[in-house]
Amino acid sequence: MRDLLMLGIVLGALPFALRHTWIGILLWTWISIMNPHKLAWDFAQNAPWAAVVAGVTILSLFTTRDKLNMPWEPPVKVLFAFVIWMCVTTAFAFYPLISWEQLNKVLKIQLMTAIAFAALRERRHIELFVWVNAISIGFYGFKGGLFTIATGGASTVWGPPGGFIEGNNEIALALVVAIPLINYLRMVAVNRLIRIGLLALMVLSAVAAIGTQSRGAFLAMLAMGLVLLARSNRKVATGITVAIVAATIIAFMPNSWENRMSTIRTYEQDGSAMGRINAWGMTVNLANSRLSGGGFESYTPEIFSKFAANPSDVHVAHSIYFSVLGEHGYIGLLLFLLVWWLAFRTAGRIRRDALVREETKWIYYLAGMCQVSLVGYMVGGAFLSLAYFDLPYNILVILVVSSRWLQEKRWQTETQGVLGETAPKNQTRAAAIGKLQS
Repeated sequence: MRDLLMLGIVLGALPFALRHTWIGILLWTWISIMNPHKLAWDFAQNAPWAAVVAGVTILSLFTTRDKLNMPWEPPVKVLFAFVIWMCVTTAFAFYPLISWEQLNKVLKIQLMTAIAFAALRERRHIELFVWVNAISIGFYGFKGGLFTIATGGASTVWGPPGGFIEGNNEIALALVVAIPLINYLRMVAVNRLIRIGLLALMVLSAVAAIGTQSRGAFLAMLAMGLVLLARSNRKVATGITVAIVAATIIAFMPNSWENRMSTIRTYEQDGSAMGRINAWGMTVNLANSRLSGGGFESYTPEIFSKFAANPSDVHVAHSIYFSVLGEHGYIGLLLFLLVWWLAFRTAGRIRRDALVREETKWIYYLAGMCQVSLVGYMVGGAFLSLAYFDLPYNILVILVVSSRWLQEKRWQTETQGVLGETAPKNQTRAAAIGKLQS
């Protein structure tokens, strides 16, 4: 039944994707982020859904009547430069053929990212894109939260098989990044039941992230909480609320979770942590000796024997920063960091420009939550190899196309969102949210 449902959804959507590129982007994002086919049991599980949807979406570039235009914002230019540099480092990689296989995956993601930049223009496009990203990850937050509650936190939450977020640490970071997007949807929803449902989804996603027993996700959630607290004009009330929710969730978890989190302070006694530090040192030494780094898939005994302090302790970098450094050198790391710094600045500019009129308040809230998501990614990603994961690049897409929407003054003609006005009607409530996000 699941296989037939998957087949029906994709086949039913493909004709619309061929006519409208933005629909193809939504369909691709759903498949690449959520991996719904991995939840099937038969033929759908290993079918090339992403390739089919990507092919139709690319074909739609020549058949659609929708206006397509690449927004050449600074982060877009730097991202393209980063992609070009990855092609260069692959040419000079230690293992060019193996490195090319990983580059091929990255290029597919970045190609669809580029199409998303060009295709998502209207307010409904942006909002639907947010919904697809938030709910695709939120689905696993819903399942994982219920699973954690049902097992008393004794079992570990894992992601869907295959893809970037299969591991417990990876799905944890995805949940952390998605929670602010879910919160944005809750903030601007006009229907009370939708707001309650999204609030419940946020709580369950937080429980699921804790249930992964990921130390990186725990630190990322702390960092995001501090950002929200720093922005709030009601710091005492906000701090008390966050503390109560956090204490309730943590008190629910078993002693095994507390013992694992306590290793953050005693990392030198943890074999996994010391293995990561050894891998980080290897990437630094590698980057110091080679301008282009080692290329993708450089974590082999041969490379560790040349550049690691402990040659026998072979690990992947487990860090978005050190993995980029080792694979693409200091130039690659600089471009990578510049992308996200410019993304954060773009969000700040959107918030400043959107705050001045009521018609653009929705995008003000959206940019703020994207900033919180990026904080979670940059902190949690310090301990995970998710430098090429789709979700943060989708947040970059949201910010860039939102900036274009503002610059084109589209609020003058696009007053309705996906679910109606999708902006707080009650002025008191709107003012309260404005204070919270200022």
